Amino acid sequence: MDFELSDEQAMLKAATRDLLRDRYPMERVREGLEGPTTSATELWRRGADIGWTGLALPEEVGGAGQGLVELALVAEERGRALARGAVETTAVVGLALARADSPELSAEFLPRLVAGTLRATWAFAEPGRPWTLDGLTATAAATEDGYVLQGRKTLVEDAGLADVVLVTALLDGRPTNFVVDAADLRTRPQRVLDLTRDFGAVDLDGVRVPGGRRLPGEPAALQRLLDDAAVLGCAGALGVLDRLLEMTVEYTTVRHQFDRPIASFQAVKHGAADMAIAVQGARAATYLAAMAADAGVPDAALTAAVAASHVSDVLPRVAGEALQLHGGIGFTWEHDLHLYLRRAKVDEVLHGDAPVHRERICDLVQRARTA
Repeated sequence: MDFELSDEQAMLKAATRDLLRDRYPMERVREGLEGPTTSATELWRRGADIGWTGLALPEEVGGAGQGLVELALVAEERGRALARGAVETTAVVGLALARADSPELSAEFLPRLVAGTLRATWAFAEPGRPWTLDGLTATAAATEDGYVLQGRKTLVEDAGLADVVLVTALLDGRPTNFVVDAADLRTRPQRVLDLTRDFGAVDLDGVRVPGGRRLPGEPAALQRLLDDAAVLGCAGALGVLDRLLEMTVEYTTVRHQFDRPIASFQAVKHGAADMAIAVQGARAATYLAAMAADAGVPDAALTAAVAASHVSDVLPRVAGEALQLHGGIGFTWEHDLHLYLRRAKVDEVLHGDAPVHRERICDLVQRARTA
């Protein structure tokens, strides 16, 4: 498979990096650590202007008609910049709506998602449960005019920013997605290790959903959405890994001991080389998964699980080596490295940790053998 980016993809990646460098430098990132700021909203608007919000949505609703690769390129640069905002979560919800056979829901939501006037997120994970379809316990019961949801969701990214929330619950034992107005949900902020993103817990007990807000679709479609979300998570983590490597090389080049830069010491060279190999492997796995998803190849699900497993495994090793080569300064509040270490730790488990994805790999391989 050709991993070279097209001219259009390279331009998208460069434009995204330029925008984040100019409009969301580390000073803005640190401003957000103290509480809500206008930076995330400003970044959202500028991202909408250059097409982030409609990248993978159909052209007939105003989107660019691109795919997961383009979304992953944006997610990678946003991860590299520790950017806030509901870009990736909105993209995932947009994919769910675009793929569902519901012209009414598409007409109601997709044009606003493309225009950037609507932000969305996905409430899937549940407290103490694996990030899989088998981990779902929230339920939906049919009523005369719609559905009533029961249960709790956790780690809902940008729950406080979203206008609508895609909620996954079991309807007659089958996983089903519902589009819920955020104003109808009881949400509380969650304090997590990563200070550069916002998460919330959502209480679904007694939430009523109109009948027209259920997304049709089979469990396989929902699993595909889980895979796509995991690949976008890998892309964001890849940006973190790339920046960890870059910061480490910069620091070891200027930090001197015994009248020479520590980058000249063999042990430091080996550590940096190990980091570079790990980052390159993560990039190959992530890009392959995104390209396979867009190409619709039979093993697209397997490549997504492999990428998620590999990136989850690589993150703590690269982060640990970066901290080791920075020394004590890398753990101080004043140094930006600790913000990347925090995000890396959360990315390690977001969308499922390595054991969850390895179990899926085993399941997919076993199915292929018995097919």
